[in-house]
Amino acid sequence: MQEKHLHIICHDVPYPADYGGVFDPFYKIKALHALGVKIHLHCFEYGRDEQPELHKYCAAVNYYSRREGHKGFSHKLPYIVCSRSNHELLDNLLKDDFPILAEGIHCSYLLNDDRFSSRDIFLRLQNVECLYYHELYRSTSSLAKKIYYYYESRILRAYESRIAQKAFLLAMTDEDASYYKVQFDADRIESLPVFLPFEEVSAKAGRGCYCLYHGNLSVPENEKAVIWLLSKVFNDLPFPLVIAGKRPSSRLSKIVRQFHHACLVADPSESEMQDIIEKAQLHILPSFNCTGIKLKLLHALFTGRHCIVNPQAVRGTGLEKICHIGDHAESFKSLIEENYQQELCEGEINKRREILLSKFDNRKNANQLIQWIW
Repeated sequence: MQEKHLHIICHDVPYPADYGGVFDPFYKIKALHALGVKIHLHCFEYGRDEQPELHKYCAAVNYYSRREGHKGFSHKLPYIVCSRSNHELLDNLLKDDFPILAEGIHCSYLLNDDRFSSRDIFLRLQNVECLYYHELYRSTSSLAKKIYYYYESRILRAYESRIAQKAFLLAMTDEDASYYKVQFDADRIESLPVFLPFEEVSAKAGRGCYCLYHGNLSVPENEKAVIWLLSKVFNDLPFPLVIAGKRPSSRLSKIVRQFHHACLVADPSESEMQDIIEKAQLHILPSFNCTGIKLKLLHALFTGRHCIVNPQAVRGTGLEKICHIGDHAESFKSLIEENYQQELCEGEINKRREILLSKFDNRKNANQLIQWIW
């Protein structure tokens, strides 16, 4: 049987898999390797260092520098794309005719090069980037960041429309696939669920001790969600709220201190975060954009107890049946009051197993990807 070789381009070094942006590519690489695919990995290194661990799963690993700051700006290309325009990468990709998987719009610069017009190129969509950046623009309180996010969202909309027919697109949700079809006339697009580290549902039956919001707190959307929960939902509820995640701003820390029933756990280790998740009674996870998949929600569904979300957090994901859904602050309050004393039962855990393991099966999804590529 002929060997299958695949180039994979990552926007960052995908190991350790310690933040949302590298979960999908790292566990995809592991799953493809387990099925015999020879992976030629290309990744941009700008702070995470080279990782020998990647050689366990890849036939070759190449690192490239990113053009950060003013060198990465362009009037025609989004910063996330232009800053990763690297001619050494393109030259390496042209040394053979293996298919190419670009992980995210960030890694799509090659689609602007006519030398790749006849190559088999697959573009993973992490979300609809123009919508994501517009929500970052709405969420941040920094004027400088507002200007950047707004400008980037405008360029991204034009750019995503321009490249939508230049590759086979792999959306993370049906919602994102539909958006690309309707708004950008994408004619080659399929949904491929996110690849995850979870192989089984390990949520524990019974009751937990507190409400929890967790996520990367340096992301403006997540900071906005915490502030909304504190000011609109937990402003008059008696239940304790734990907020845990990476790099909270001094502004957020100051706000949390104003609420005596809330506490902030900054930069917990991986094991600490898992302990916090397992001991929570309610995972309160509103979202202010409806693109992509919310990895913090999947983490909670696989390993935690009750999850309370808004429609934007689950639209197009197939997770609606295993979450409690409220569409405004008062409905969140009601759901919290109703479920704070309710044990998570074995029947609910079995329902999660049925839904999650049928959809987020790395081996099955890797086989599907192989069928599309070859």
